[in-house]
Amino acid sequence: MSEIRHIVFDIGKVLIHYDPEIPYSRLIPDVEERRWFFDNVCTHEWNLEQDRGRAWEDAETALIALHPVHEDNIRAFRRHWHEMVPHAYEGSVAILEGLIDAGHDVTMLTNFASDTFEEARRRFTFLERPRGVTVSGEIRLIKPDRAIYEHHAESFGLEPAATLFIDDNALNVAGAQAAGWQAVQFVSTETLKEDLRRFGVEV
Repeated sequence: MSEIRHIVFDIGKVLIHYDPEIPYSRLIPDVEERRWFFDNVCTHEWNLEQDRGRAWEDAETALIALHPVHEDNIRAFRRHWHEMVPHAYEGSVAILEGLIDAGHDVTMLTNFASDTFEEARRRFTFLERPRGVTVSGEIRLIKPDRAIYEHHAESFGLEPAATLFIDDNALNVAGAQAAGWQAVQFVSTETLKEDLRRFGVEV
């Protein structure tokens, strides 16, 4: 196992909670109707294109053309985005800040729309502490595509084999490993501590 010299954190569901159900449980109270809406209108795949760099205005226009009767709830996705990210995960933020304070090289790599990331950065000031961040919406590359890992490594001078990536999504973990990185799936704060120690990183 290579010595870990670089640690890269995902953000959503690793450092910050994200759940679109929070505002929509109020906007679409019926559970089955709400599930249909997420499965057929504001789908994960639709939202992912904003993470890939598509403007919200373009995303809304295209979707409203397909589902005009759902215009209000389509526009509500961006309008109520702030409710979807209600808090940070104190445990994993403490790990991130502890690693930085101990002198480790810490950066972030995230699938995030550029404008919502700027909103998140204003709200969660700890996002300013790592050495830097690659935001998918800014560079129009997205996890788990190999190109985004290579872009991040080149941008921040990381040696892939000496880099440990932390992400909640198994596909993104596999994408990092395919790019030659070490990687672990985030499950909980305690599991992350164990994973870091397994890679020789004391927390």
